[in-house]
Amino acid sequence: MTYLSEQQIIRRKKLDQLKMLGINPYPAEEYVVTTTIYNIQKNFTEKETISIAGRLMRLRILGKASFGEIKDHTGCMQIYLTHNHLFSDQIKKEDAYNIFLKKLIDTGDIIGIKGILFKTKMDEMTIHVHQLTLLSKSIRPLPQVKMDKNKKIYDAFSNTEQRYRMRYVDLIVNDHVKEIFLKRTRIIQKIRNFLDDKGYLEVDTPILQSIPGGAIARPFETYHNTLGIPLYLRIANELYLKRLIIGGFHGVYEFSRNFRNEGMDRLHNPEFTVLELYVAYKDYYWMMNFTEKFMKCIWNEFTKKENNLISFQTPFPRISILDSIKKYTGFDLKEMGKEELRKVCKKLHIEENIKMSKAKLIENIFEEKCEKNYINPTFIIDYPVEMSPLTKRHRDKENLSERFELIINGQEIANAYSELNDPIDQLDRLREQMKFSERENIKDESLFIDQDFIRALEFGMPPTAGIGIGIDRLVMLLTQKKSIQEVLLFPQMRPEKIVKK
Repeated sequence: MTYLSEQQIIRRKKLDQLKMLGINPYPAEEYVVTTTIYNIQKNFTEKETISIAGRLMRLRILGKASFGEIKDHTGCMQIYLTHNHLFSDQIKKEDAYNIFLKKLIDTGDIIGIKGILFKTKMDEMTIHVHQLTLLSKSIRPLPQVKMDKNKKIYDAFSNTEQRYRMRYVDLIVNDHVKEIFLKRTRIIQKIRNFLDDKGYLEVDTPILQSIPGGAIARPFETYHNTLGIPLYLRIANELYLKRLIIGGFHGVYEFSRNFRNEGMDRLHNPEFTVLELYVAYKDYYWMMNFTEKFMKCIWNEFTKKENNLISFQTPFPRISILDSIKKYTGFDLKEMGKEELRKVCKKLHIEENIKMSKAKLIENIFEEKCEKNYINPTFIIDYPVEMSPLTKRHRDKENLSERFELIINGQEIANAYSELNDPIDQLDRLREQMKFSERENIKDESLFIDQDFIRALEFGMPPTAGIGIGIDRLVMLLTQKKSIQEVLLFPQMRPEKIVKK
């Protein structure tokens, strides 16, 4: 049997008492709502009769009169209940206050109220409740969020693990949390409108894939019983969007839910959202200019100017990744092989091992020693070819590729290429990547060559610019949150230990 607290036992007894009185604590009938708390507060009209529904957040019983607070999806408001005016359609009038309100209604219950608007002597907008209907009995008490005289919270539902695990409670008692997710929705809608206005088409591509491609990552694996084949949750949607460019679409984008069976930290969750955009007949220079306009538009829309600690003045600086590493470490990596890079990592106290590729070693050095230094938006450009197997070789610079990452506030926000459209070069690079993985016995990453994608390239893909923007990290930036878990409604967590009696 699951352990019940004293409060839970008391509330379950109240539930039984309600049923004995003939009150259904979970009625099915529609409850007619005529307005919202936001509308009441915005257009307050004294003596107006209203009907609203919401959660009872506070209740202070003062003999024959009581004050409380009701919360709907738009805000909170004070309510006033008196012995001689309160009735309910669920119980006899003479019992409505003494039995129903004083003994069987609790904070956390969802109620419907009908009443008249007035202002107290303290000039506070209040609803004088004439009718109260129980819509859903809460049999588990809410955390007690207390405030001082200045309405500053001093006893809140603030344990990080509890907040993420019980996001529904977090949203009820911590109003600022709801604002994060309302803002997230508005950000995504703004991005969608921006891209739609450019004439780009939003599409959907498969989440279940027979080959996890478009990135190097460890996938989640499942099995399709009817087809009798293994399937993988997508690690990226890049190769499918390129197929659509090959098929004749000019510009396509997708808000892609991706999955990677890898580590978790403040910047990484096993499932995450990426916006991917591909536009035909463009290159990474065009994409940098486009990204400046795009990011400045989003930043200006969702950031208060007086709080700007980051400058979005354009053009954003453009710095080669190898020049950046040289600046912040003193090491010139341009002519270095894998073993020399490993020695550099050891000197810099950066993780390295024999199985890491040259690309991974350079990536580790940049992330550990350079990335944190770029607070204002900065394009890190011209990555070594080994780091960019899906990217065109640089038209002017030997052994480099036409790739950039956008770094803001010390973290990667976007990754973009002049997309490789040479099918022979593409196949050679994927084969070389696979040979390295097999040679080093690397089994934790996707080791597949998508032959159908190579076939699609053989039909001809126009010159194309592509970009992936991490939506979760972008929301972190715009809401000033330091952890990805703060901007995900339900972040992944270890199973909860259930205490049993």
